[in-house]
Amino acid sequence: MPTPDFVLSLRSRIGTDPLWLTGVTAVVTRGSGAGRELLVVRRADTGAFTPVTGIVDPGEEPAVAAEREVLEEADVVAVAERLAWVQVLPEMTYANGDRAQYLDLVFACRYVSGEPFPADGENTEAFWAPVDDLPAMSTNMRARVEAGLSDEVATRFQR
Repeated sequence: MPTPDFVLSLRSRIGTDPLWLTGVTAVVTRGSGAGRELLVVRRADTGAFTPVTGIVDPGEEPAVAAEREVLEEADVVAVAERLAWVQVLPEMTYANGDRAQYLDLVFACRYVSGEPFPADGENTEAFWAPVDDLPAMSTNMRARVEAGLSDEVATRFQR
């Protein structure tokens, strides 16, 4: 589902005015050492390679949202194990004029089962990539991946 129903409902009332939303980025890995892989998707809207991202539904626990998005978008079961990074993204304007700004919560997630494929139409590809040979990603997406791959115990906070 590209745009959650609650966002569509809000949009019917506020038009294209900015929405403050909570998003998640799921940095899903499997394996270890030199064989460690990252779940990567290619977005249908921009063609960009990213980890799985999505919007937290009202009342939903953010870690549950990360796990749900991975299942919905890539048909992979994963468990969120650590909140890796909290950041506010710059305001964005979508092609239809809608404006939004996100509080992004990056979760380090452990693979449980499933073979990735673009399950819900939001992505054109879903696959495992070696962490030392990832496809090109934006600077911010690379930073999200790096936070999720790190061995840090504490959450990073953007300042």
